Amino acid sequence: MATTPAPDDRELFDAYSAAVVDAVETVGPAVVRIERERGGGSGVIFTPDGFVLTNSHVVHGAKELTVTLSDGHEARADLVGDDPHTDLAVLRIGGTSLPYAGLGDSRRLRVGQIAIAIGNPYGFHHSATAGIVSGLGRSLWARSGRLMDDIIQTDAALNPGNSGGALVTSRAEVIGINTATILPAQGLCFAVASNTARFVASRLMSDGRIRRSYIGVGGQNTPVPRAQARANGLAVTSGVLVLSVEPDSPASRAGLLEGDVILALGGSPVAGVDDLHRYLTEERIGMTLPLTVLRRGRRVRCTVVPAEAKAS
Repeated sequence: MATTPAPDDRELFDAYSAAVVDAVETVGPAVVRIERERGGGSGVIFTPDGFVLTNSHVVHGAKELTVTLSDGHEARADLVGDDPHTDLAVLRIGGTSLPYAGLGDSRRLRVGQIAIAIGNPYGFHHSATAGIVSGLGRSLWARSGRLMDDIIQTDAALNPGNSGGALVTSRAEVIGINTATILPAQGLCFAVASNTARFVASRLMSDGRIRRSYIGVGGQNTPVPRAQARANGLAVTSGVLVLSVEPDSPASRAGLLEGDVILALGGSPVAGVDDLHRYLTEERIGMTLPLTVLRRGRRVRCTVVPAEAKAS
């Protein structure tokens, strides 16, 4: 029986190189350098009329902001909105038909995918590094003091100045906004997932701020074992694992415990932290909502009253 010859290693490496080059050439022109009175970082133009996504900590409190495009053109930037709780901000620069990069669907990510970081580390304009998606649904403390959920972990090298830049797939989809590293560890780098960035950016563009409700838990995505789902009559495959419960919070008053898995809020299924963020809107401040959790393998129902999240 004839066997299919193994692909030449050079062909595999050439294909990998071509994918990275194409992603950098496609998204790179939309990645900008942001400068302020002290320091700076990176940003991503995500609309052709000049809206720029970046990190809150890059621009928070700045009196003046200057954006440098990939062609060297400099422009004054106005702060549209700032959300320290997700470490995201939106700027606006003048112009039309600007190079921009669309936001991909971070829910489709898989651990092991190629991840490419594009930014301006230490002022080195338009630098690219490559690695893989190392983990999904991580939690990370924001500089505002709140726990950020739905964080992508990558080993694509990030350094000071990369903050606010793009994390990109081999198909040139922006699936994260680079936000942090853990020093002195190597290969522990993090990005805010694009689905979170899309939601936050839309609210900042429409209202200039985000007034949101909260219940006071830190969590991460987790699968629900099939046996537990069958035993409890659950038509779900995943939920949000509660890692921490803030003292004197709505979650604490509702009786939530570390280790609970949130399955539904207000009658809507919670498949992951994206869902939880989406449901905890301004309209739900002060509402009494049913909450379904899985606790030690058994379904538990309780009620929670979300409160208004305090501004930083």
